[in-house]
Amino acid sequence: MPTYTPPTAAPETHTNSTHTDPPHTGPAHTTSQLHVAETLLSLLRHSTTEPRPDPQLEALTLAVAADLPVLLWGEPGIGKTAALTQLAASLDLPLTTVIASVHEPSDFSGLPVVGDDPAEQGVPMAPPDWAVRLVRAGRGLLFLDEVSTAPPAVQAALLRLVLERRVGALQLPPDVRIVAAANPRSSAAEGWELSPPLANRFVHLQWTHDHDVVVRGLGGTWPRATLPRLDPQKLPEAVEFARRGVCGLLAARPNLVHQMPGNEARRGGAWPSPRSWEMALHLIAFVTAAGSSRDVLSLLVRGTVGDGPGLELLAAVDRMDLPDPEVLLADPAAAVLPHRGDLRQA
Repeated sequence: MPTYTPPTAAPETHTNSTHTDPPHTGPAHTTSQLHVAETLLSLLRHSTTEPRPDPQLEALTLAVAADLPVLLWGEPGIGKTAALTQLAASLDLPLTTVIASVHEPSDFSGLPVVGDDPAEQGVPMAPPDWAVRLVRAGRGLLFLDEVSTAPPAVQAALLRLVLERRVGALQLPPDVRIVAAANPRSSAAEGWELSPPLANRFVHLQWTHDHDVVVRGLGGTWPRATLPRLDPQKLPEAVEFARRGVCGLLAARPNLVHQMPGNEARRGGAWPSPRSWEMALHLIAFVTAAGSSRDVLSLLVRGTVGDGPGLELLAAVDRMDLPDPEVLLADPAAAVLPHRGDLRQA
């Protein structure tokens, strides 16, 4: 008996169809698009630099050259981290970034490691890996970010790092510079006021954005951070000038030697103490040797001893530039008066 075979369906045909194959979404296509995206990102990241007067960038560079810890205060997103990255590249220093707010005190004071015989050898404090890398490199720029959001226990551990430059059992090399950044408490997430001992160890610079610099930078050209040239011939004169200015003011105003503010917020900034006056003296010498502007000097002095004492010091330094009136009266025809109007009037 013959078997039944069902008829096969005729192949489906399409007429006047605009059907197209779906785009290829395999691994090769995805990799190709990622390469194109990387090329676009590379073009967006490409920028050049130009010499451009920038008092706050020059002040930061001089403070770093003077080997003084600097704390940049500014609102989020105004370019503090970008400025540090560009400064490290300009000075040819490897940049090491440590987010202080996500670390524990032991990350700066060292982790205890029990050896073979603690009673004989003690318990050494092991440093973190970033400190070991700095010591091996022998030089670098250590950037402590988000200091104002670090809890008080972490700030206390930072004291030894900033003052003695020690992390656990390691001593940081002399060619390592320390710069920190912080947001004001009003704009910091769960921010803390800086403890007075930690705040008094920094040169405080208020970091603000310049509209023209931002517009030109977004166009591909940013200002270049260069170390102002220190004139070797002016070094002894710069030291004598700085000592005369600071000692002259403190001799006349002894109450300015140490003034811890009563307000908690102000204690977390710049205020006068023997330590901060010594920092101000160093910075005046560096500014004088570099021939920097008075704006740069004002930023550094006020960022070290505070606005009030800093303005008094600036006034005392200005009076030092006045010519001797006896010399002027002895030969008025040959008198050379200052160029600035206020000094000429005085």
